[in-house]
Order: sequence, then structure tokens, then C-alpha cells
Amino acid sequence: MTCSFSRERIEAVRTFHGHSCPGLAIGIRAAEYALREFAGIDDGDLVCVTETDMCGVDGIQYLTGCTFGKGNLIHRDVGKAAFSFFDRGEGKALRLLLRPDAKEGKEGPASDRREMIAILMEKPLEEVFDCTPLDGQPPRRARILTSLVCEQCHEETMESRTRRYQGRTLCIPCFAEVEQKL
Repeated sequence: MTCSFSRERIEAVRTFHGHSCPGLAIGIRAAEYALREFAGIDDGDLVCVTETDMCGVDGIQYLTGCTFGKGNLIHRDVGKAAFSFFDRGEGKALRLLLRPDAKEGKEGPASDRREMIAILMEKPLEEVFDCTPLDGQPPRRARILTSLVCEQCHEETMESRTRRYQGRTLCIPCFAEVEQKL
């Protein structure tokens, strides 16, 4: 197997995710690529911006330590199998995009999911992803913000996720109920 993670580590990822699938294989390989390029990075300095919500994000989360709770796993869902990784300490960044031919073997497209997983796990990383260096700053670190009480449902809501409407502070769902034009 070309993937550099041990069988035990891959099995742990599969257990975490709940099943084995091509999407998870993509995430495992993306994590492998990032960890190779950012060798020795502290998981607090590594940031992943994922452009999808597919199964592979679980592999990235498990293997890299990037999580939504720490604020270093950011979801910008545009429906692409693409993952940008940033090193906050060194300022280095790259974007991985799944290659259109990544799921094809020597004999052509995979005939089933099991074969597709094998192809994705065995190919060299450069045949799975196109890698583009990125310029620019990494996303800022997560901040702890004040919570405000929604004046309609009375639930605490992070200040940055509230809206003002007719002089009242509302959470996004309550704001949507009163402001929607439908």
C-alpha cells in the first residue's frame, strides 16, 4: 500500500468515521499530503479549510488534529473535493484539489467502491491531488465572544451570530422568522 499511514491508523480512522468509502480514502490521502508537507507542525498551527462536507473531512480531522471546536477546521462548502492547509507559524500554505483521474486505475475507471478505495490508497499523492501553493494569510484563530440572549426565544447566542431587528437582539433562526419575505 502506497499510503504511509499504518493499517492500524487507517482502521482507527475507519472506526471513527463509521465505514470505509472512497470519500474517506480521499481525506486520508489529503491528510497524508498535508502532514508530509508540514512535517512536525503543531496541530494548533495547522489549519484546514475544506471546500466540501464529504466523508473525507472526517479523515482529515482524525489524522491532522484540525477540528471545528479548535477553530482550525473551517468549512466553506462550495462542493469541491479541495482542501487548503495553512501553517500559522511559518506562513506556508497549499491547496489540494482531487485530480479528475484520481479514481482511475491502469485499466480505466474503477468498477466498484472497493476497487476505487484501493486505487486512491495506492497511487502516489501527486497522482491523487493537484497541489497549488497559496499566498496570503491563514484564517485567524478562533475567538471567544460574548453571548447575548435572544429577545424572542431567550436562548444565549454568540454575539457575532445575532441580528438587530426593530431594536431587538435576535438569534439567526428568530430573525429569519420575522424578516423573511416569503
